[in-house]
Amino acid sequence: MLTLDLMRNIDLKPTPWGQIITAVGVLMVDYNIPGKATRIRVEGLENIPKTGKVFLAMNHTDRFNYWPLQYRMWLDERVYTATWVKGKYFNNPLMAQFMVHTNNIPTPSRGYIITCDTLGTLGEPPSDALYRVVRDALDSDTRDMDAIKERAAQLGIMSQLDELLTRPRVILGRSFNPHRETYFDAMDDLFSKLMDEFIRLNNKAFSMGHKIIVFPEGTRSLRLTKGRPGLAQMALRTGATIVPIGCNGSDDLYPGDSPFSKGGEVVYRIGEPLRPDGDLREFQIAEDYVPFTKQAQARFGDHFQGVTDLLMGRIAALLDSRYLDAGETTEVRGANRFV
Repeated sequence: MLTLDLMRNIDLKPTPWGQIITAVGVLMVDYNIPGKATRIRVEGLENIPKTGKVFLAMNHTDRFNYWPLQYRMWLDERVYTATWVKGKYFNNPLMAQFMVHTNNIPTPSRGYIITCDTLGTLGEPPSDALYRVVRDALDSDTRDMDAIKERAAQLGIMSQLDELLTRPRVILGRSFNPHRETYFDAMDDLFSKLMDEFIRLNNKAFSMGHKIIVFPEGTRSLRLTKGRPGLAQMALRTGATIVPIGCNGSDDLYPGDSPFSKGGEVVYRIGEPLRPDGDLREFQIAEDYVPFTKQAQARFGDHFQGVTDLLMGRIAALLDSRYLDAGETTEVRGANRFV
């Protein structure tokens, strides 16, 4: 699991040997197999700034669609990256070690914390109803416990909620004693501590000169979906540049869970960078704030949304029409996103 101790012990490397070993030992071989070679075309590579804090923002069509770009950036430019990845990829100990050694940055979320704690406490992930009750309470500025319990009773989940509220335990490395604090206060504090470590890791990656790859949709989907505000919050707080990237064709290379390409062509179109003193100028925030907090969202949500809408429009302009056409999205919803 993505615990506090794990987050605190992640040590990003200036030269991520895990990425190099994967590139040489796996991708270099896999992408050049006769009869099913993988062609990687990068258009607009010059749009990625050589120096400074840079987020690379890309649509997320499949599990591995950042690998070919990472490979080409390392092969052609010797540029290293860090990547925001979901906490669920740290649930398996072997996968967690791979993620750590390849410079991935786990992104904690309230949904992940809820799901992991419910799984550990009740022995199963939360139902949609339980997840919604807990999540709405965590997202609220004011918590009326009587109203929360009444809603849970109406939905038939009061016994499950009561277990979460009253059982002493350790939640992802943080002790919870219901006689000293409420469950929701404990969850708030845990999320805050995890986010402190997340922000530290981003700053460390930038200090090493790494570019940071982010999927602003927050989930995989063939059709481009709405962006989430997390990247905007970090970019505005750190003064970073955001480079929009449209990934086309990777879903044909990686149609399932296999890390081996089926062969074909992937095209990355890299757009003009969104710089703090350029396209992002009107959204800049003079005051200090802590990203990912309810307070920041309440005060500056319009800034975050403005950056997100601008970015997603730029990504859309870099995609083939099949990623924009109306139709069912493959987006995963609810607690299934976190296990």
